Amino acid sequence: MTQRLAIGIDIGGTCVKAGVVNEDGLVLERVGRDTPSTNPTQVEDTIADLISELRSRHYVMAVGIGAAGFVDASCSTVLFAPHLAWRHEPLRDAVRRRVGLSVLVENDANAAAWAEWRFGAGQNETDLVCITLGTGIGGGMVFGGVLHRGSSGIGGEFGHMQVVPHGQRCECGNRGCWEQYASANALVREAKEMTRARSSLADALLARAGGDPEMITGLMVSEVALAGDQLAIELLAEVGDWLGVGIANLAAALDPGTFVIGGGVSDARELLLGPAVAAYRRTLTGRGYRPEARIVRAHLGNEAGLVGAADLARVQARRSRRRSGSSRRARKPLLSVGRAEPRSTRANLRNVK
Repeated sequence: MTQRLAIGIDIGGTCVKAGVVNEDGLVLERVGRDTPSTNPTQVEDTIADLISELRSRHYVMAVGIGAAGFVDASCSTVLFAPHLAWRHEPLRDAVRRRVGLSVLVENDANAAAWAEWRFGAGQNETDLVCITLGTGIGGGMVFGGVLHRGSSGIGGEFGHMQVVPHGQRCECGNRGCWEQYASANALVREAKEMTRARSSLADALLARAGGDPEMITGLMVSEVALAGDQLAIELLAEVGDWLGVGIANLAAALDPGTFVIGGGVSDARELLLGPAVAAYRRTLTGRGYRPEARIVRAHLGNEAGLVGAADLARVQARRSRRRSGSSRRARKPLLSVGRAEPRSTRANLRNVK
């Protein structure tokens, strides 16, 4: 049986990645380009080039595009993208005109949640919430096998729940957002403060950054922590604590069976998830009288968004083909009742299976 292949596109601030994904969620081939600029047309050119390259070697049925930002409920328009100059950008139609394939545009965190539910850490789970920890916090929800986007398509922006009134200023314009305390940016901010203060506790971090506090990244903190540095372990535990508090709030509102934690910060594994689980159990409403959700690390890593976007596009394309086939059958002329058909027509009808 021929595999129904789809292309997944992951648009990042620095790189546009594309891959051919099969029905089992396996990436058969990957290609990429630098993100050319914030100019929408140039980004669309890059997307079209990547699709053309992959189509030259694979027969694909659809394209799914994962984009960081607000995507409307029809999965066609990027309403706002923080890292690109997209404001109400009709990305689906622009790409579809260029490549002649069925195209779907999805928020990258939603796509990652779908991928983890279909192929990753959330398999066999009825109700799942996926939380991605990067520069901010993204999220996606799958309930009863359905990806929930909200009435306007921009649900799951968990990172902008307020957890500290009048707290840290957030890029969204508000203060005290969850992502200001439980994201890679939060981890890096605290690490830089310690190194700028010339604390001897930060010597390992400063050495890892080549003596320049501004070069510290979340990955560096995780690496130093995994090597046993006490300060880095404490910084991760603090982020994990805030993560658990937010998860408890989401559990009170949504009550999923599983929380899947992805994004770069999750590479710290139990150094992050251990404190998160402890804080979740400590702050969960009704604790001791209700089931606790599983809190697990994502399985698909950086490819989750690409895999999820491709699979969602394939599902949409198959549904569209079924509807189109049903519509064509419905439009087929009906034989008149009570009238004898010509012999050739009756013979043809008998041969239809």
